Amino acid sequence: MLRLVVGISGASGIIYGLRLIDYLSSLEGFEVYVIISKNAVKVAEHECCSSKTFLDIVRSRCKEVFRWDDLNSFLSSTSAIHDFSSMVITPCSLKTLASIANSYQNDLLTRTALNFLRLRKPLVLVIRETPLSTLDIANMFKASSSGAVILPAAPAFYINPKDVRDLVDYVVGKILDVIGIKNDLYLRWGSNKRTTQERHLCVQFFGQECL
Repeated sequence: MLRLVVGISGASGIIYGLRLIDYLSSLEGFEVYVIISKNAVKVAEHECCSSKTFLDIVRSRCKEVFRWDDLNSFLSSTSAIHDFSSMVITPCSLKTLASIANSYQNDLLTRTALNFLRLRKPLVLVIRETPLSTLDIANMFKASSSGAVILPAAPAFYINPKDVRDLVDYVVGKILDVIGIKNDLYLRWGSNKRTTQERHLCVQFFGQECL
């Protein structure tokens, strides 16, 4: 049984966290524990669904859900997460990044992330923000130097995306690649497969010119 932690912070891109949890829940042999930050619920209400629906989706697809302020959770101790395989924070806000990079353990999300770094276990930070200041880049460098993987939520377009789902699945597929979980969520570069709607993106913008 592989045990993972997924953190959802208050950055735009809540759908990345929901899709990752949804995909993991479809696999056998996985237990997913979720930490939700204070602002994640508020952002979810703006981007995808009501707070109740958001929490219902998460709870129905994971082993256990923790609030950001639940520092009594077993995840706050390195002795309790020794058998966890990895942690992903998606989306990861710049505030969460800054806290991790500077070891500011102000809530369960950042405390757990730092526990994974202490144990040299995989920690993936899915940053979804642009533009970036020099301070943000410096924080990324500090987190990366400490062992975290910085994975910007930057979908590729060589996959000829038909819709937003294709773009979300590309990023989620990349996350799964990093933590060592096989998936076919996106069309890989050099694949012999062809998309069903060739040049679909340019058709959307330029119409018949691209046909």
